[in-house]
Amino acid sequence: MERKKELKQAYKEVKIESGIYTITNNQNGKKFVASTRNFKTLNGTQFTLENGMHTNKELQEEWNEYGKAAFEIERVEVLKIPENQFMNEKKELEKLLDQWMDKLQPYGEKGYHTKKD
Repeated sequence: MERKKELKQAYKEVKIESGIYTITNNQNGKKFVASTRNFKTLNGTQFTLENGMHTNKELQEEWNEYGKAAFEIERVEVLKIPENQFMNEKKELEKLLDQWMDKLQPYGEKGYHTKKD
């Protein structure tokens, strides 16, 4: 029973990291860029792709066509959260995502996103 308490406490102390990640199709170089409030959810993202349930239809189609081995999921930036300071994490993630979208331009032949006007 003591071990269970220790494991629970250790889990609570694990730092949750949020940030930006990419899913890259190594066959054609196309990228999907997204943000997450918890990088541990990337396993869930991979699960949705493996089970044909991802919300990005083009990414899902190519995942089905090329298979898991053709893709690489990578953290590209961890959101830095200042200590002893309030920060609107959601808003900061949106800004960071916009920066990465501008940098990588994952539209058309280069990615799985549709450019917003």
